[in-house]
Amino acid sequence: MPRYLVPAKEIRNETVARNSRFVATLAPVVTVEAAKAFVARVRSEFADASHNVPAYLVGHGSSVIAHCSDDGEPSGTAGRPALAVLQGSGLGDVAVVVTRYFGGTKLGPGGLVRAYGDAVRRVVALAELAHRVPVHTALIALPYGLFEQARLLLVAHAGVLLAQDFAAEVTLTVRLPVARLDRFQLALSELSNGACKAQIVETSEVLMPVQPEND
Repeated sequence: MPRYLVPAKEIRNETVARNSRFVATLAPVVTVEAAKAFVARVRSEFADASHNVPAYLVGHGSSVIAHCSDDGEPSGTAGRPALAVLQGSGLGDVAVVVTRYFGGTKLGPGGLVRAYGDAVRRVVALAELAHRVPVHTALIALPYGLFEQARLLLVAHAGVLLAQDFAAEVTLTVRLPVARLDRFQLALSELSNGACKAQIVETSEVLMPVQPEND
């Protein structure tokens, strides 16, 4: 599965162009239905605005669904510039709504293109980024004496401890990247002399924040 960047969470930023306010709200979306629901929510929140211009990309690369609308602005001056910035950002599974409050001064077609494009460009630049990563949720039953070593082993393989239950033995609920499972299983087997194995109960996807590079 190809990895691509998505927004880690919803974010909002405001810009001003010749007295008009442009409020850009950016969010991760997984489906077209989620994108439409996000757009509807923002439009409801800013129901008194002059325009709420949406654009979204669901998927990435060659398998992407793209949509935009000018929402009453002159044709081609709002939705298309917003979508073009998203397409050039390298992001996937992303939606944006640019809310405009008209400030009394007309911007003209060129001014609108710049204002909507800049509003999206700035909110994209501020967004925290993440990868959508396939993960397994699994259960591990082990003796008390192996609990601390198993916990450290999980961390070493980019896993997360979701829950722990202490009864006759310790049962851990963990989440591991799919790509790391085989190596974790091998290490766990070596730790327990073959007695312990992670039992997969669910496979899904989560957003994993992109770690900043060290200078």
